[in-house]
Amino acid sequence: MTRRPSTRMRSRSIRTRLLVFVSTTLVVVCVAMGLVTTLFQHAYLMGNMDDRVLGIAERALGGASLHPDLEGDLTFLRENGQPAGMLSARLDEKGAIVSAAVVVADALPQDLSAEQRTALAGVRADGAMHTRTVPGLGTYRVTVLVNGGIRVLTGLPMDDVQDVISGLVMIETGVAVAGLAAAGCVCAVVIRRQLRPLGRVAATAAEVSRAPLGHGEVTGLTRVPARDTHPDSEAGQVGAALNHLLDHVESSLAERQRSEERMRRFLADASHELRTPLASIAGYAELMNRGTDRIEPVLAWRRVSAESARMTGLVEDLLLLARLDEGRPLHSAEVDLAALVAEAVWDARAAGSGHDWQLELSLEAPALVTGDEARLHQVVANLLSNARMHTPVGTRVVASVEAADTRCVIRVRDDGPGIPPTLLPTVFERFTRADTSRSRADAKSGGSGLGLAIAAAITGAHGGGIRVDSTPGRTEFTIELPAATETEMEERAVTGNPASV
Repeated sequence: MTRRPSTRMRSRSIRTRLLVFVSTTLVVVCVAMGLVTTLFQHAYLMGNMDDRVLGIAERALGGASLHPDLEGDLTFLRENGQPAGMLSARLDEKGAIVSAAVVVADALPQDLSAEQRTALAGVRADGAMHTRTVPGLGTYRVTVLVNGGIRVLTGLPMDDVQDVISGLVMIETGVAVAGLAAAGCVCAVVIRRQLRPLGRVAATAAEVSRAPLGHGEVTGLTRVPARDTHPDSEAGQVGAALNHLLDHVESSLAERQRSEERMRRFLADASHELRTPLASIAGYAELMNRGTDRIEPVLAWRRVSAESARMTGLVEDLLLLARLDEGRPLHSAEVDLAALVAEAVWDARAAGSGHDWQLELSLEAPALVTGDEARLHQVVANLLSNARMHTPVGTRVVASVEAADTRCVIRVRDDGPGIPPTLLPTVFERFTRADTSRSRADAKSGGSGLGLAIAAAITGAHGGGIRVDSTPGRTEFTIELPAATETEMEERAVTGNPASV
């Protein structure tokens, strides 16, 4: 089984890689700076060296020109002011060394040996600077100048320049090593401090990963501390992103929990609503089968038919909700809401003559929408039926229609006792009833709790919305639907057939 690296190991690995990267970068920078500095210093010192060599070479050529008839004359080396270590040689027309000597401090110039002369052989008389290593004397910078037929080779030792360059390299190396050590320590401290928030973020993520997210209610997930969520740092941005992710996960899990609870409640309510008429049907059928005299067959048959119709209506409502949840398209045609609401009010007046039914129309434009006329009629009928069942006799119920350019509004208002405040947040949920118990005394006195849920689902399927405002003495349901556009009406006028959405 593969073992995953721990948070501390991962943090240490990141810190090590950062330290290696920073150290490598510093080494490269120091080496580059050292090389550039050494090259510039070497070029500067060599330039000064060449100027000195050229100066004494011109003096030596001038001294040799005083005795042009003496081909091997080096008496100019004995003049005062000649630097110690300076060497000079006279050359013939072919470039061969005729005589050569070196200036010695506090002594006469010493002639060069054959081996030393050989090391100086081959220097061209072009006035350029050349470097030669002379046995027993060291490295020299030499040049050959010509004046008429006189050729003089002159050179100065480079030991001082090489010592300066060597010392500079040693100093730079020492400084670089000390600087690298100091920078490494500082970087280690800084990186460690900068990575601490990242380590805490990783620890939070590891702790959340151990939470039981797959079952039960999940709340109070550990969050990254606020100090580790500052947007100015990368670690803070990671911490803030993790907290945002945890908020989203927690809200999603809570929503899933609520959805599961609603589903369980829905199944329990649906089972009860279906079981009640089934029990009645089974009971009356059993009585009819026994042929008992305690109940008339006609009454029993009527009760069986009524309960069957009730169960059929409930099943149809559940099937409609299921289809709407699946997003199945509804029949689409041009619907006149004014005529539809007027018809629904007349139907409600016939079903509940004890209420005061009113119709109000406020139309700035034709109240035309695109939708399923039968389903929209069902929405208004459900709202009017809800008002009839939950308000006492004599209550005034007003249905109004308003039309504008872009929307149409249907309002159903009554002056009844109102909806309890605790019921308002869930009034459009399925099987929501003022009587929350499942064992109601009179099943016929109220609906199944699906009417408002169906109204909300149908309205949403038409691209509209529904809401309710209720206080004692005034309850108003408001439905807003998008008005039919001129383009849709023109297309329908041309085709003459309703379309499906």
